[in-house]
Amino acid sequence: MSIKTQVRDSTFSGSGENAAIVTPSYAEDFERCELLCETVDRYVTGASKHYILVAGNDVRRFRALEGTRRVVVDERDLLPSFLHSLPDPLSLFRRRIWMSTRTAPLRGWHVQQLRRIAVAEKVPEAALVYCDSDVAFLKPFDLSAFWRDGALRLYRRDGLPAGDDHAEWVANAGRALGLPTSPTMPRDYVSTVIAWRRETVVSMIRHIESCHDRHWVETVAARRRFSECMLYGRYVDEVLAGYGHFHDASQFCRIYWSGPGLDERGLRDLIASMQPEQVAIGVQSFTGTDLEPLRRLLG
Repeated sequence: MSIKTQVRDSTFSGSGENAAIVTPSYAEDFERCELLCETVDRYVTGASKHYILVAGNDVRRFRALEGTRRVVVDERDLLPSFLHSLPDPLSLFRRRIWMSTRTAPLRGWHVQQLRRIAVAEKVPEAALVYCDSDVAFLKPFDLSAFWRDGALRLYRRDGLPAGDDHAEWVANAGRALGLPTSPTMPRDYVSTVIAWRRETVVSMIRHIESCHDRHWVETVAARRRFSECMLYGRYVDEVLAGYGHFHDASQFCRIYWSGPGLDERGLRDLIASMQPEQVAIGVQSFTGTDLEPLRRLLG
């Protein structure tokens, strides 16, 4: 029986079109995550839960953000016990490093990606809407926008030239999934405010473990440059032939990926550049942009 047939027989049955927001975060992004939560509560509808995924040592601080529909999830309830989080001496113990005899040492950005995948085995919602902690919503948005006649929206842009990072993400996703390292058509699946089918993520985990006969984390983290978005996108399109999804190249979030920190004028220009379908902005925290001008603009 093919993987596609197995997925058709075992998933998408009676799951409904419900959704949860999923946000991986960490202590240094706490204020940004707090602002995200404020704007989610103000503008976003259609979410049964908002899950915030953090390292064990950050749980206590993030508990302040919990509410009726917001839950802080300790990564120790998600990730395998062979991963151990330790203070990183190379950062003078300010940051963490994840050590294991089964993987190379992992940094926070690696583990945030693993959490995004792992949470699918622990929550009941049919769709998981991934939203980075440095995102802020500016307009009303209902998560039903991700559904169309029972199919879930998969963000995908076709025909993009592959940069070095992108090419490695594509190749390493192929290795993990038992696919060619270079697909026929270059595609990009990387963005924020995107949705995955929970049961498709679970079937992807099983597929990876079946291909390699070991825990999926060992396979995915075997190479340091990997992308959870590329894994999911290639799995849906090249293993499942798109089953249960429809494609859309538009982005719901206007993202400032890199560059100098933005002042109030720069933030105004970013907001003014939003496309009509965009409902949020994402200013990467490593740009050093101060939150106070953004708070003033949001009112």
